[in-house]
Amino acid sequence: MEKQGKLGLWILTALVVGNMVGSGIFMLPSTLSAAASPAGVLLAWCLTGFGVLMTVLVFGNLAIRKPELQGGPQIYAKALFKPGTQASTLSGFMATWGYWIGNLAGNIAIITTFAGYLSTFFPILTSQAKWFDIGGLTIKVGNGLTFIVCTMLLWVTHTIILRGIENAGRLNFAATAAKVIGFVLFIIVGLFAFSKTNILPLTAPRVDGSGQTIGLLGQVNSAALTTLWAFIGVESAVVFASRAKRAVDVKRASILGLLIALAIYISISLLVMGMLGQDELIASDKPLIDAIIKVLGPVGGQALAVLGLISLIGSTLGWVMLSAEIPFQAAKQGLFLPSFLKENKKGIPVRSMIVTNGLGQLFIFSTISNSISQAFEFVIIIATLSYLVPYLIASLYQLKLVITGETYLGDKSRLSDGIIAAISTIYSTLVIIGGTADLKTFTFGMLLIVSGIFFYGPLRKTTAANLAGKKKRAA
Repeated sequence: MEKQGKLGLWILTALVVGNMVGSGIFMLPSTLSAAASPAGVLLAWCLTGFGVLMTVLVFGNLAIRKPELQGGPQIYAKALFKPGTQASTLSGFMATWGYWIGNLAGNIAIITTFAGYLSTFFPILTSQAKWFDIGGLTIKVGNGLTFIVCTMLLWVTHTIILRGIENAGRLNFAATAAKVIGFVLFIIVGLFAFSKTNILPLTAPRVDGSGQTIGLLGQVNSAALTTLWAFIGVESAVVFASRAKRAVDVKRASILGLLIALAIYISISLLVMGMLGQDELIASDKPLIDAIIKVLGPVGGQALAVLGLISLIGSTLGWVMLSAEIPFQAAKQGLFLPSFLKENKKGIPVRSMIVTNGLGQLFIFSTISNSISQAFEFVIIIATLSYLVPYLIASLYQLKLVITGETYLGDKSRLSDGIIAAISTIYSTLVIIGGTADLKTFTFGMLLIVSGIFFYGPLRKTTAANLAGKKKRAA
């Protein structure tokens, strides 16, 4: 019998698609064209899609085999070590911390992007006119209004979620369905406007910053790192595993969501390449809108801007829910402070919501100053490690289960699961190495994750007190 107030297959799928297909889709065609030729872009999508599919299969297998470990891929860091040990608690906490901060920063990036699309209809949001001064800081009209818009979106979303996760999930589903329909219509228009001369030559070389020519394989490697951003959020159903009607829906929603998102990304990336010339596409800062305006005129551009707003509203709902769920589920596993366990009557982690969105409000202050905003963009890049490390951890834990045979008594899928986990582990490792080749990026990324050590002390004291209490009651 299905549980009431739980998330079904299609709502879980909508969370995956909604969180994956956010603001990135509107800029990726331009970024990818600068990194690779049309052939390189297609190969990069296929390579990244295959690697992420292996990771998704790992997520799905673990959700079924280890249903007690809920809350996201970072939770498996705890299970890599002996239960009850400091190593188990510390690794689980650190992985959760990094993943939480990465999600928090990414969520606020989506919210601030919403204001950017809204400026299509309200140009005053980009006004550089002086509004007032605070100390030595001059607040411009556009920056101040953007701050207000972002703050309203964050806390309206907060209020909606507090009224029940199922209702919030349905709203996310509606927003996701609307944007999927919109992207399908864009694809149809693109098919009619597609010109193969725009994508020729298919294997044109690219030149890096030092003037060196980049061949096809180098292009694929560069573009594959970029396409990975499109797959962040594929673990959304795993994070909400405890709220799913059936454990098997988590695996199905993850795979289905990945395939839907991948189809949208590949179709739009290739079609935009055929709608705009390669030089024109590389120079565009709004490729989808430029492409549709070329075919349908300004009205088409405005319609696409509306689609962008709907997309971002759905993504905001999904990511705010996801960001608050991470420390809540970690606290249930003894990997975060117990205060994050507080729920309201609807079963929403109200304390986690308040802290998470309160920190998010601090990030929104980046919209006040352009210089702060630029620094924040760098933090987003650094936060990539916060996503990649838990992906690697989940793959390693799946390998551990296969090697030890735990949960595989008489199960014929042990070999195939081992192969999938090995491929996922290799893929995650290669992406981490490739994405952090720059020493500065690697150093700051590690500092972001390690910064959580300063907050580990209170958790360790709480854990020690709980263990002492259990021993006392047992005696």
